[in-house]
Formats: sequence, C-alpha cells, structure tokens
Amino acid sequence: MTRPACYPHPPAALLNSAGSHDLPLLDVLTSPVPVGLFNSPVDARHVLCLHLGDPVPVSYGAGRYERQGVRLHGQFCVVPVGSSTRWTLTRPATSLLLRLSPQIVNDTAEAMNLGRQNTLLAPAIHIRDPQIERIGWMMQAEDHDAYPGGRIFADSLAVALAARLFAVQSRKPATDTVAGRSLPAWRLRHVIDYVEAHLDSDLSLTELAAVAGFSLSHFKSLFLQATGMPVHRYVMERRLHRARQLMAEGKQSMTDIAMETGFTHPSHLARSMRRVLGLSAAEIRGGMASI
Repeated sequence: MTRPACYPHPPAALLNSAGSHDLPLLDVLTSPVPVGLFNSPVDARHVLCLHLGDPVPVSYGAGRYERQGVRLHGQFCVVPVGSSTRWTLTRPATSLLLRLSPQIVNDTAEAMNLGRQNTLLAPAIHIRDPQIERIGWMMQAEDHDAYPGGRIFADSLAVALAARLFAVQSRKPATDTVAGRSLPAWRLRHVIDYVEAHLDSDLSLTELAAVAGFSLSHFKSLFLQATGMPVHRYVMERRLHRARQLMAEGKQSMTDIAMETGFTHPSHLARSMRRVLGLSAAEIRGGMASI
C-alpha cells in the first residue's frame, strides 16, 4: 500500500551502517493530521502520537471504541502494531509520531518480568506522562539535528520508552530481573574491545548487546551498572578520545578524523566536541600545540 506523504519511511540517518532498510528500534517524524475523517496508516510498529500545538477537539475511534475530547500539547495516544485508529478533527493538527519496534517492546517486557499476558501494548488516548514527553522531545531534537547521537542513542531512548510505557500501562509494579545480576568482567572487556575496534562504524545497542551475550534491555542496565555511564555516552566519549589523539598527531585532516571516529562529517565532530567537552576543534588543536 502506498504510504501517505505525511507518513514517510524512517530517516536515512537511522539505517544501519550497511545501508539496510531494516526498521530502527525507534524513529520519529512530524506528521500533519488533516481536517475531517483521518484513518491512521497501519504500521509494523507500535506508534505513539504526541499532539503538538494548540488544543484541538477530536473524535477518536478504535474498533468499536469511540471517544470525544480535546487533544492538548504533549498528550499522546498509543496505536499498537498492526492496528489503525479513526480521527475526526474540526481543524488541522500536528502530531509527533514515535514509532517503536515490536522487538524492543517484547524484549523489554521479558526484562521487566511482566509475563506473556502483559507483553502487548494496549491502545490508549489522551495520556499524559512527563517522562514519555521528554523522550519525544529528545527524539525530535535528534531528528532536527540529523541524529548527532547516532543509532546507539536512539536505541537507548527506545529501551527507555518501552519500559516507561509498560510502567504507565501496568496496574502492578514490574519485577526487574536485572537486580542482583552483574556484567561479568570478561564480557565487559569483549564489549569494550569491540567498541574500540569499531569506532568508525555507526554502532547500535542491539549489536553491542549481542557481543555481550545479553538481551538488549538487560545489557543496557548491566553496562550502566558496570561502568557508571550509559552505553551511548561511553561510545561517544571513546570516539572523542580517539579524535583528540588523531588531532594531536596532526597527520590527518578533520574530514579523515571524523570518518575514522564514526562521525558523519567534520561539523558533526565539532558539534559533539563542543557539546560534550565544551571545547571547539580549534581550541583543542591549540591546546595540543601548546603542550
């Protein structure tokens, strides 16, 4: 089925390093919602629709369920994988769509020890949750800036979003099966060595979890417990450390250094240095020259 122009395929920045069109764990897009009756496209992922802008009166339907109300900025609805919802709007609206892979939802449910009967996300409308909003705004900022954090940061947000959705929808607290477990030193060393050997590629959380031999959700928590920092932050710091070493050697151009350390272009490297280190590339080069 032809996809509407307002509902495009995932951005190229979130495709894997081999150029595969495998769907990312999480992507985001801003979609206009027209006046009148609008049937949301069926997607192979769970979709969260965050309302952007002024309040809009709406009529909402899913199956035999019908509801009327007013959508407020930051409120979201949940459209489970393979389903569609009916919207009737009195004036145009805009939604921020967060599209979440069923793989990460199932993996997160397993990690939270929810049981099979609780692994499906339920349809919902006019929900408000500050943590989910923050994830939405972070993904929106990533998309606006051409994903400076790469796939691994978006993957981390996918895990956080899935876990928060279950926390919001579950009536009983989940049991975290990571409690009492740790990432063995030899597995951590495998991951660290793998990161060092692949700093020039767009590493994903799924890829590193496989190296560690843990499920994605377990690996994210265990790595944080073992190192004191999130996976995406660790990878970013290692990339910047390598870049500073190469700049100190003075043998390569900024373009070559950016490519060798996993940044898409020199300006991407420069922005990351400024954001993480608080220094410009020129300041770093100047500092090296004065040592």
